[in-house]
Amino acid sequence: MALTRDFKETIKKRVEYDPDFAKALLHESVNLMLDGDHATAKLILRDLINATVGFERLAEEVHKPSKSLHRMLSSSGNPTMENLSAIFASIKKMLHVKIDATVTAA
Repeated sequence: MALTRDFKETIKKRVEYDPDFAKALLHESVNLMLDGDHATAKLILRDLINATVGFERLAEEVHKPSKSLHRMLSSSGNPTMENLSAIFASIKKMLHVKIDATVTAA
């Protein structure tokens, strides 16, 4: 079955009318990253960036070329902890949220 609407555009529209959806995407990306599913975490983070701040503006904020950001957040990309930290800090600032990690028994 063919998709009727571009996926990136659908995410962007949802974030525009539902700010909690953007927070949920960030939350999921962080959880996946901490659980070791880096590939999926990076792809969700990429969708969130496209729907919110955009790669050009993010590149200015983290002082990295936008193409480098695209590569590091691809499924085969390998961002450094410093770069991931800068990306998460920028998105947190843009969404006006903070991230709290909680450790619980498994």
